[in-house]
Amino acid sequence: MSFNWNDKEPIYLQLKDLVKNMILSGDINEGDALPSVRQVAMDYKVNPITVSKSYQILVDEELVEKRRGLGMFVRIGASEKVQTNENEQFIKEDWPKILTKIQHLNLDTTQLINSLKEIGSNQ
Repeated sequence: MSFNWNDKEPIYLQLKDLVKNMILSGDINEGDALPSVRQVAMDYKVNPITVSKSYQILVDEELVEKRRGLGMFVRIGASEKVQTNENEQFIKEDWPKILTKIQHLNLDTTQLINSLKEIGSNQ
């Protein structure tokens, strides 16, 4: 399995975000086991320490739990927690940047609304 890593952010953070996105999309469900550190390291061609660091952050964020002798599992409630955190981040960090860009480009709000409607109708 190949993945295009972004040079602007450490791989362990990108891997953490990848797992979060998999939880959000339902590719990994609450209660499911995460792939082993070694398996992820082989699949993505990264150092096992990098994977361990990503998994530890997910444990610290209380999204996954370690089960001694069994591995890592997605915690019950993780999906809702990720959704809430991602929404907050978007509103507080991403949206202000988008608004600033809209203002700098002097974009017409009607045009933006129409493009959103078009995108929505294509889904």
